[in-house]
Amino acid sequence: MEDEPKKGLSLFGRDVSEIPCFRNSFLYGIGGGIGTGLLTFLSTSRTTFSTHVGFGTFFVGTLVYWSWCRYQWSLHRFEYAKLQEGLRNKALYEGTDVEKKLELKSA
Repeated sequence: MEDEPKKGLSLFGRDVSEIPCFRNSFLYGIGGGIGTGLLTFLSTSRTTFSTHVGFGTFFVGTLVYWSWCRYQWSLHRFEYAKLQEGLRNKALYEGTDVEKKLELKSA
């Protein structure tokens, strides 16, 4: 069998399964919107108002979680880049005088 390309949802020409935080943001937004809309309906019995509250919660919840998740993702990515550079330098300076100076400085 040949490897067929995985068919998925494409948004602006990009597969959404490749976008970090996309899935979790929408799941939390949908869950929060449904829960808040349902609780609003149970407490007020006003369908239009409950729908607006539910959709607003979905929209705001998705955007807030997306922003927070992407911020955390970028922090981790920056830390991994610094760690990778440090490991690269460690291998480069191994057995030299620079390594000895760095070990004395870090101790």
